[in-house]
Amino acid sequence: MTGSAAIQASLYGSHALPLRPAGQVMQLERLGAMHQSRLSFMRSLVRRIMRERWQITPALMELDDQGYGRVIYRIQAPQGCYSFVLFSDYLSPEDRNDRVIATQWDLTMALVAGDLAAEVAAGDESYLQKLRDNVPKQEAGRVDSRVFVLSRANRSARNFDYVVEQLARGEQPDAAKIAKVGYLYRTTAVYGSGKLGMADWQKVQSHWLDFARPFSAEMFVCFMLRNFSLLQAEHIAKIRSPETYTPMEPGLKRYFGIGNSTGLGMAPYLINHPLLINRWVEMRELALARICAMAEPDSSVRDRFGALLQRCDKHTREVFCEDEWQENNNRMLLDDLQRLQQQMLDDISDWNSLLQWSTENCSLQGQELLVSVLLELYPTLVDELENHCCTSEGMDLDPQMSLTELKTLIERHYDWALAIDFSEPAAKQTFWYRSEEKMEPRLGDCSLEPGADKQMPLGIGYLVRECYDQLQAFADNEQATCAEFLLQQPQSRGIVRRIQAMSNTLFGEIRANLLDKDVLPMHLLRAKLAFFGVSKFDPRSKLWVRNTMFQGAPLLEDIGKPFADDWFMPLNPQSNPQTDR
Repeated sequence: MTGSAAIQASLYGSHALPLRPAGQVMQLERLGAMHQSRLSFMRSLVRRIMRERWQITPALMELDDQGYGRVIYRIQAPQGCYSFVLFSDYLSPEDRNDRVIATQWDLTMALVAGDLAAEVAAGDESYLQKLRDNVPKQEAGRVDSRVFVLSRANRSARNFDYVVEQLARGEQPDAAKIAKVGYLYRTTAVYGSGKLGMADWQKVQSHWLDFARPFSAEMFVCFMLRNFSLLQAEHIAKIRSPETYTPMEPGLKRYFGIGNSTGLGMAPYLINHPLLINRWVEMRELALARICAMAEPDSSVRDRFGALLQRCDKHTREVFCEDEWQENNNRMLLDDLQRLQQQMLDDISDWNSLLQWSTENCSLQGQELLVSVLLELYPTLVDELENHCCTSEGMDLDPQMSLTELKTLIERHYDWALAIDFSEPAAKQTFWYRSEEKMEPRLGDCSLEPGADKQMPLGIGYLVRECYDQLQAFADNEQATCAEFLLQQPQSRGIVRRIQAMSNTLFGEIRANLLDKDVLPMHLLRAKLAFFGVSKFDPRSKLWVRNTMFQGAPLLEDIGKPFADDWFMPLNPQSNPQTDR
C-alpha cells in the first residue's frame, strides 16, 4: 500500500475517502487561489504554543530611548530551551531598501539553540558577540550550526512612527489607518535549512523536536518579530512621554501582524519538493473529504458557517491593494461570498452538494475559500492532520523497471504534460535561471535574452515530454529496461527517477507548463504562502508580493489563557468590537 491509500488507512482504517481529482486540485491557477486554513503552518504553530504553554520571556532587554540595542528572549518549550536574539540599529532613510540587494536593516535576528541569556548572565558574552558581528550582515556574515533561522526586517514607514506618537500622547492608533498596512515591521527574508552555516533541516528535525515540522522555526521567528515590534513601539513611546503614555489595547495589538515581501526565490520550492507538496495538499484534501463524508450541516453549524462567510466578506473589504489584478480577484471573491450566503439560505443539504454548486457558480477564489471555511467548522476532524505534514523526500531510481511500464506511468500520471504542444515557440519561451550575483531565481525570455542553456530544470512537463519521445526509439524492444535507456540518455536520469517516485502520489505535480510565455509565477508564490498561512496579498508585480503574517494571532501574554483558535480572517477591532477578546 503506497501514497494516499496508506495515509488514509493510517488515519481512517480501511475506509477510503473520495478525494477531489488531482486534475482539478493541481491546476496552477487553482493553487494560486488558495487561502489560509486551519492546517496552515502559522495556525498549527500557534495552537501548539498555546496548548503546550511555551514559556517565552525577555531575558535580556538592552534598548535605548530610540529602541536601539540588543534583546534576547528565552523560549522554554517541552523538548528544549532556545533563544531568540534581536539586534536593533539605526537605519538612515537613504539606506532603507526592502529588496534583496539591501545590506542594512532596522532589525536583524536569529533563532539559536540553548539558553544564551544564561551564558551572558554567567559572564560569557563570546557567543553573543559572535552573533553581533555576523547576524546584522546577513548574507555577508557567517554563523554556525547552533543557529537555525536567520532573518531581518524594516520598520513600516507609514505605521511605526505614527503608532509611537499616538501611544506617547495617550491615544490609541486608528485601526482604519492600521488596516491599510497591518504591521509595524516587514521582513524581506527568513533563512534556514543550512544556509550561511546554519543547522540543516536534518539536524533541526532530529535535535530540536519543538521545530521538527516544515517551516515551523521560520514561522516562529516571524511570530516573535511581530511580538517584539509591539514591545519596541510601546518602549519608545513610554520613554518619550512617560506622563501621557498609554499602552495599546490588547484587541488592537492582536490586529497587528508582521509584513512580508516574497519574490521568485520561493517559487522553485514547490517544483523541487514534489513529495512534500503532495503531502501538504493531501492533508488538506483529506480534511475536506473527511468533512464531506462524516459531517452534516445542522443548525448550529449553519449559523457558524454563515458567520464565517460574513467575516470573510468583511475581511476582504478591509484589504487595501494597489494591484489591479488582485483587486479584480477580491471583487470576484466578494461576489462569490454573496452568492454562497444566498445559497446557504436557499438550501444546504450536504457539503458535497455545496462544493459542487461552487464549482459551477463561483470563481476559483471563491471555491478555494469555501474549502478553508469548511475546514474551520470542524477542528476535531481537521487539526490532527497537522501531524502528517512531514515525509521522506528520497526518490529511488528503479533501473530494472521496463520501459513499457515507464511509458505507461507517463501516460497515466503525466497526460497533462503530453497534452501540451511544445512545438509552439511560446510553449518554451520562458526560462528560469539563478542569478550569480544574488543566488536568487530569475525569469528570462528566450526570444530576448541569452542563458536558456543554463536554465533550472523547473519545466517538468517539458522534461517528461522529452523523455517520452526518447522512449520511442525502444518501441520494438519490449524487454528494454530503464538501465538500458539511461545508458543512452544519461541526462534523463533525474526525470525518470521523478516519474517513478511520483507514480505513488496524487498531488505532487503542478499541472502546468512553467516555460510558457504567459506563465504567472504569482500563482506559485500564492500557493506556498497559503500553506504558510498569510493573508492580504498585495502583488507589486507578477514576480513579487507583499502580505501579512500572524494578524489576529494571540500575543505572548495570552499564553496560558483560554484559547479558542479563532483568528481566521481577522477583522478591524474598532469597527468590529466583538473581535476584541
